[in-house]
Amino acid sequence: MKKTKVKDEMRPEYKREDLGKGVRGKYVVTAYAKAHNIVLLDPEVAVNKALLSLMKEAQTSEELTKNSNKRQ
Repeated sequence: MKKTKVKDEMRPEYKREDLGKGVRGKYVVTAYAKAHNIVLLDPEVAVNKALLSLMKEAQTSEELTKNSNKRQ
C-alpha cells in the first residue's frame, strides 16, 4: 500500500496562529469524573491483608443479612 503525503487542508483564510494553542484533554477529567466513582488515596495509605479480610467479612455478613431478611 502506497502512503500519500497529507497536505495542509486548512482554508487559506485561516491561519494556525489565529486559532490559539490547543489544550490536550481539557474536558476529559470532568467527563470521566461524572461517569465514574473515583476515590483518590494518599500515597501513604496502603491496603494490607488485614483490611482486605475485614472487607470480605463485612461483605459476607451483609449478604447473609440480606438473605435472612428475604426469608421473613
